[in-house]
Amino acid sequence: MNPSTLRSPAPPTARNRVVVVGQGYVGLSLAVQAAEAGHGVVGFDVDEQRVAQLVIGTSYVEDIPSPRLRTQLAAGAYRASSDPVDCAAFDIAVITVPTPLREGRPDLSHVVGAARMLGGFLRPGATVVLESTTYPGTTEELVGPILETASGLVAGRDFHLGYSPERIDPGNPRWNLENTPKVVSGINPVSLKQIHEFYGSIVDTVVPVTSCGTAELTKLLENTFRHVNIALVNELAMFAHELGIDVWEAIDAAATKPFGYLRFVPGPGVGGHCLPIDPSYLSWWAERTSGRAFRFVELANDINSHMPDYVVRRLIQGLNLREKPVKGSRVLLLGLAYKPNTSDARETPAAQVAQSLLAMGADVCAADPHLHHAVPTQADALHAVRRVTADAEELAGADAVVLLTDHDAFDYDAIAAHSAWVLDCRRRLSGANIDVL
Repeated sequence: MNPSTLRSPAPPTARNRVVVVGQGYVGLSLAVQAAEAGHGVVGFDVDEQRVAQLVIGTSYVEDIPSPRLRTQLAAGAYRASSDPVDCAAFDIAVITVPTPLREGRPDLSHVVGAARMLGGFLRPGATVVLESTTYPGTTEELVGPILETASGLVAGRDFHLGYSPERIDPGNPRWNLENTPKVVSGINPVSLKQIHEFYGSIVDTVVPVTSCGTAELTKLLENTFRHVNIALVNELAMFAHELGIDVWEAIDAAATKPFGYLRFVPGPGVGGHCLPIDPSYLSWWAERTSGRAFRFVELANDINSHMPDYVVRRLIQGLNLREKPVKGSRVLLLGLAYKPNTSDARETPAAQVAQSLLAMGADVCAADPHLHHAVPTQADALHAVRRVTADAEELAGADAVVLLTDHDAFDYDAIAAHSAWVLDCRRRLSGANIDVL
């Protein structure tokens, strides 16, 4: 079979024929949720290997267990495809493709490609929603004109168009797609009404805003808020360590205040799409539109992007105190994913830590119960790291253990008992052989 034509069985008659372009952490979650709500869904992705997994009911996203996916496949409510023809005759199409940075500038090539493809199938009365994170103006100034050119239709008159920022938090046991409020917008009232009704059929709470630009800015604001506050506590952690003050105790104490404070904690760096990338979209847009730099974002970028370097410096200091050079020392990294209890290694700070240590001649190995070789890491440095299990032998054989991602699956008692020395970047351990970031 030609993998470009891989597809699941055709869906039965449903409330809407929905196409979700992009089947990553956001798109697959949305597609399955929409199928469960009664829509007939095509999950489209250009990655043929990814589609091949979905066709046989194998999920690569923890939030969508394979049995849940197979239920919708068996019911014919969801089908996966890498053939654009399967996107024809849609009622609603949602774009959930990546929006990376290229040399510090937004790369919307995936959005452009998705819009051109959908435009060829656009019919009067259909709806297109952009969910990919981007700068204000993208929906109306970029996506709309592409759809109009490809279809010969007029946005707002012949078809509906809007933006709804994704709020997927992989591995979050409390907040999921269904119970997280969904911000929606449209280029006109009719578009907003259609988009509101669609998302209202699959989530508990819909939050309409007056313009697509407002919705696009909402997403950037949410992630920039986190980015700036994480940078604050990261820099504070470095100063507190130099002064011999326990920054974690101070954070815990401050968190007892019932108003005017939100708890953020230090770490080895930020990862995923949201924090390393999204605030830079806001900074780029602000400078392009106003001519002024967004200094908060630039400062936060500088602090958070250098946290892996600080982890390496702390590791070097710890080895020096134990009269061990970095070169030749065995360093065991615990956790490669960027956040706990997921296999999501997008923009993971572990890659930068590993790359620096390998460049200095360290013998680097890593354990991650969620991330294995079959899962793409998007980080070349991680492919050069030998994978091990964090058992007693590996822990005891390491000159230094670095806890980068605090997966619940790790045996923390064993880590503390068998490791000669641990640099704990997540404050999960205590003991005479433990140093906390």
